[in-house]
Amino acid sequence: MALHPVLDALTQRIIAKSEPTRSAYLTRVRAATHQGRVERAQLSCTNLAHAFAAMPKNVKIHLKQEHQPNLAIVSSYNDMLSAHQPLQDYPKLLKQAAQAMGATAQFAGGVPAMCDGVTQGQAGMELSLFSRDVIAMSTAVALSHQMFDAALYLGVCDKIVPGLLIGALSFGHLPAVFVPAGPMTTGMANDDKAKVRQLYAEGKVGRDALLESESQSYHGPGTCTFYGTANSNQMLMEIMGLHLPGAAFVNPGTPLREALTSAAAQQAVRIAAQGQQFTPVGEMIDEKSIVNAIVGLLATGGSTNHTLHLVAIARAAGIDINWDDFDELSAVVPLLVRAYPNGKADVNHFHAAGGMGFVIRELLGAGLLHEDVGTVVGRGLSRYSQEPLLDGRTLKWRPAPAVSGDDSVLRPASQPFSADGGLKVLNGELGRAIIKVSAVKAEHRVVEAPALVFDDQNEMLAAFKNGELERDFIAVIRFQGPRANGMPELHKLTPALSILQERGFAVALVTDGRMSGASGKVPAAIHVSPEALAGGAIGKLRDGDRLRLDANSGQLTVLVDAAEWAARPQASIDLSHHHFGVGRDLFAVFRANADAAEAGAASFCHPAFNSAS
Repeated sequence: MALHPVLDALTQRIIAKSEPTRSAYLTRVRAATHQGRVERAQLSCTNLAHAFAAMPKNVKIHLKQEHQPNLAIVSSYNDMLSAHQPLQDYPKLLKQAAQAMGATAQFAGGVPAMCDGVTQGQAGMELSLFSRDVIAMSTAVALSHQMFDAALYLGVCDKIVPGLLIGALSFGHLPAVFVPAGPMTTGMANDDKAKVRQLYAEGKVGRDALLESESQSYHGPGTCTFYGTANSNQMLMEIMGLHLPGAAFVNPGTPLREALTSAAAQQAVRIAAQGQQFTPVGEMIDEKSIVNAIVGLLATGGSTNHTLHLVAIARAAGIDINWDDFDELSAVVPLLVRAYPNGKADVNHFHAAGGMGFVIRELLGAGLLHEDVGTVVGRGLSRYSQEPLLDGRTLKWRPAPAVSGDDSVLRPASQPFSADGGLKVLNGELGRAIIKVSAVKAEHRVVEAPALVFDDQNEMLAAFKNGELERDFIAVIRFQGPRANGMPELHKLTPALSILQERGFAVALVTDGRMSGASGKVPAAIHVSPEALAGGAIGKLRDGDRLRLDANSGQLTVLVDAAEWAARPQASIDLSHHHFGVGRDLFAVFRANADAAEAGAASFCHPAFNSAS
């Protein structure tokens, strides 16, 4: 199938504009490569002795010989968070699998893993976005010992996978295989959970009922089963070829999951510099891989957080993308998946209906993915239209189902849920913003109403509880950008806004903060840039200003007299109470150096990139 002309033209444009930064990046990657030689060969005897002093005797023998590859294991394991708890036993499996191949593996380092579900609406959420950068730096520290010839990255959730990949790309001369844990088994139905949350927000049920509902939803090891940022991460690793094919959504604690984990280590050995399939991640992830990632995000209705993360990941590889690229692709990429919050099904249902193998085959057939890309199993994305299975104890792959097992969840490209990907860029007097409309009904996609301006999400929630929001309005939550307070998710607002919408009011949200992968049925213009603290016009809004959010035309308009608007000063605010407590004082350097949302909201980037782009 020929490439779709929009995909082809956009890719060529990205390649052209990225040429200076991509070339500089690849020059550094190639200079660091020691093909055919193990990395540890450059260490002195003293260096090397320190690095294997605690290893078992048989491992020491291999490491001394300096012939066979040594794999780094970088893990986000902790046993508090369900998504990462299964990773506890992975290092043992990975080491055994490497040794069976004549190689070795060492646990190189751990990275922090925080959960937005735990910190949602709490002060700790203000560390969340910047934890991505901490994870990237922690990954670099783990790999800095120059002992490793390939790396296995163990991570699942929101900021962890993007941080690991940014860190991996900083060591782009090393091959990288990402090793997922998989989703927990299905619990309470998503509609039932959402209903209890709304009843609690209305004061109709107590905390005991809410806690019981949440406990039935989040009930065991594995990733939360809704299609938010964590599961969008797993989709991206699959469509970018960084997983083994079909690895994303196999439940933890199953024989197939264990087999895929062991096979990941074996494949890392094969693609290390000492083998015939050397696949450095910095060369493998290219402009086509990044375009494929955006297409996958759009086709599956994935998390809005990736309009930040994919930009930051691309820049780590010297590739220049922005929100216009998402918008342009969204116009031609059909929506093939309806998983909660864009539908009723969870990711287990999606996986059973055909999963990623079905999606990738359909998009390849429609000319909406680049097939000619590098992956950890070789050149060509077609391999990822397969799914894994166990034949006895042997891991094999077969073609993904030819027909969706449930067309209310998963559809072919010829019969999509919608002709576009449901993600748009909004432009107007406030700057630029992102809106996800795949779960927003057509009648709610245009809202014109007075603004109610808040500088904290708790102010809006208090107004809701006091009955002050029984009207048409657009909630403006400002001073929520990366430089102000770390750009927290404001998903805590979802139940209140949903209730008001269901009561017949025209409501919407405008914010320079984030809304999360759980963005739902209320129109939300998020990531407004420039942010208020950086002089963004969102800081000029006042209560009663009439706003028009038009997701159909891509406009976010301030209906205020032009002369008055031009003369109006910026609001000022004391944010010091956001800068201390739960470790926020330690993140001052991140807030001070954070890039704009459209530039990835990173605290570091290639100096050749213009932070205003």
